[in-house]
Amino acid sequence: MMNAAIIEVMQKDGSTHPEAHHEGRLMTALAEDVNAYTGFENFGIPFCMTVEPEALGSAVDYGSFKCEAKIAGEAFSHAGDAEFFPKGAVGKSKRGAAVLEAADLLSKKHPDTPVIGNISGPVSTAASLVDPMTFFKELYRDKQNSHRLLSYVSDQLIDWALLLADNGAAVISIADPTATGEILGPRLFEEYALPYINRIITAVHSAGKTVIVHICGDVTRVKKHLFKLQSDALSVDAMVNLGLIKEENNSITVMGNLSTYLLESGNPWKIRQAARSLLGRNIDIIAPACGLSTSSPLENIQAFTAAVKEAGNG
Repeated sequence: MMNAAIIEVMQKDGSTHPEAHHEGRLMTALAEDVNAYTGFENFGIPFCMTVEPEALGSAVDYGSFKCEAKIAGEAFSHAGDAEFFPKGAVGKSKRGAAVLEAADLLSKKHPDTPVIGNISGPVSTAASLVDPMTFFKELYRDKQNSHRLLSYVSDQLIDWALLLADNGAAVISIADPTATGEILGPRLFEEYALPYINRIITAVHSAGKTVIVHICGDVTRVKKHLFKLQSDALSVDAMVNLGLIKEENNSITVMGNLSTYLLESGNPWKIRQAARSLLGRNIDIIAPACGLSTSSPLENIQAFTAAVKEAGNG
């Protein structure tokens, strides 16, 4: 899920941020290092959530060896001000080309290990194009332009996801942390997040690819709407009782949700215990609850993945 390129991994072989955000071969090498040293059983690219907003007009601070890339300035003041780029803008951008190159190289070099193409969700992308506080207010006050922006963003994300699939991504992971129920509440989640995320899922499914959706925060208020997401797996944050979600809807494949705070500041013994607890609650896919802090100790990550594999072999 999202960034797993922690500092200790980047120190191993010299493939680091921010250079790996821009060069396909460096991105490939870093993804390979993450896979080799952490024990995660996939390749996940890119390593941030800024590729799409930058391609659609926002300014990006690429960060450093220790800090992830982030939005430095939104492209537009209001949803109604948004200027729409031609179709396929993300794939035609320089950074988009680097991600596609990495997906292609990884899928060809390692055909037995799935490449996960991480894309930003529609609400998160839109809130990276318009100042988030203004954007949230306009979801109430300017529904016409809010829907217009989200429709445009969703179509750009569909084009981007399909390009990733064409270039070797076996799975598309849609991370939409801004679409949390804590921010949107049930009514806005149903009106804005649900239909546009499902639009992307439907398009990716039409290409024969699997989809993961990640929603951050406490999803209690929007839980009934989560069951309407058409993704193949649902990933949620650490404060959510994922076992209870599984009990309420056994047909859904659930993913997660080991605390990334625990992975950053806990010790290997506690992490092993937490991973075993998730396994005991019939969680389908054991994974971190969100993107990892770059300062997470490698031994903690290894303790996590080892505990899961040991249980699988038991």
